[in-house]
Amino acid sequence: MDKIRHVPSLQAMQALVEVADSGSFTQAAHKLCLTQSAVSRQIQQLESHFGVPMFVRSSRSIRLTSEGEQVLASARDILEQLKALEDRLSPQKRPFRIRMHVSLAVRWLLPKLSDFYRSHPDVSLSIETVATEIVEPASDSDAYILYLPEPSSDPACLTLFEEALVPVCAPGLASATQPLASMEDLVRFPLLHRSADQQAWIEWLAANDGKPLGDYRHIPFNLDELALDAAARGLGVAVTDLTLAQESIDRGVLVVPFGDPLKTRGVYSLYLQPSAASHPACAQVMQWFAGQAEQNTD
Repeated sequence: MDKIRHVPSLQAMQALVEVADSGSFTQAAHKLCLTQSAVSRQIQQLESHFGVPMFVRSSRSIRLTSEGEQVLASARDILEQLKALEDRLSPQKRPFRIRMHVSLAVRWLLPKLSDFYRSHPDVSLSIETVATEIVEPASDSDAYILYLPEPSSDPACLTLFEEALVPVCAPGLASATQPLASMEDLVRFPLLHRSADQQAWIEWLAANDGKPLGDYRHIPFNLDELALDAAARGLGVAVTDLTLAQESIDRGVLVVPFGDPLKTRGVYSLYLQPSAASHPACAQVMQWFAGQAEQNTD
C-alpha cells in the first residue's frame, strides 16, 4: 500500500529517460537544467522505490540493468501519455504539427509560408521533415503530406497537386558546341536521380522516346532536394515534379530545356489525423491548404 500511495516522481522518470538516452549523467543534467548530483538523487529515488538498481556503472560507461529497462519502458509510456493528454486538453498552447518529406518542405511549402503567416499571424506551424521515401504518420503529428501513385478517395485526404515530371538543368549547362535542345542531345549529359529506383527518369524517358537507361551516364542521390541542387550547379540534368521546381525556375536557377510535363497520375496529398480536429487552428490550416490546392488546379 505504501508504494501505491508514494509513486515515483515525474522528475525522476524524466531523469531516467534522459540518462538512458544520452548515456551520461552529465549530459542529462545539462538537458534538464539540473546539477549532476540532482540527477543522481532522482535516479537513487527510483532505485530506492523499486528496490533494484537502474544502471550498472563503470569508470567509462553506464548501462541499464534488466530491471532498469522495464522501468524505462513504463516511464516512456507514462510521459508520452501525459504529453498526449496535455495536447488534447490544451492544444492552443502548441503549434499545428505537419510531417512531410524534406524536399517537399523546402521546395513547395517553405516559399508559401510567408503567405500563410500573413493570413494567419496568430497560428504557428511546426514542420517536421523526414528523408525516407515513405512518410509515416507520427503519433504527435496533426497532419502529414505524402506522395501517392494515384489519387485517393479517402475523405480525410486532400490532394494538393498532381505530379508532372520535367527535366531541369542549370541555364548555362549547354553550349553552342554541346547544345541541350532535344532527346538526342540528352545522352551527352549525366542524368541526376532523386531516388535509388530511378523510376522518375524511367517513366519520363519512356514517354519521350528516349534511349534505354543504360545508354546514359548517371549520378544518384537519395533526395530530390540534392538532385535539384546538383542540377542548379551544372552537374547534369534532373527530372522532377514541375511544382517542386517552379520556384527555382521562376528565379532563373533552373530551366526546362525541352519536353512537355509528364503527368504520372501521382499526387501529393495531405492527410489529417483524427486527433487534429481538437486543435483550434485546424480549420484555418485546412482552409489555407485547400486554397493552395485550388491554385494548383487553375
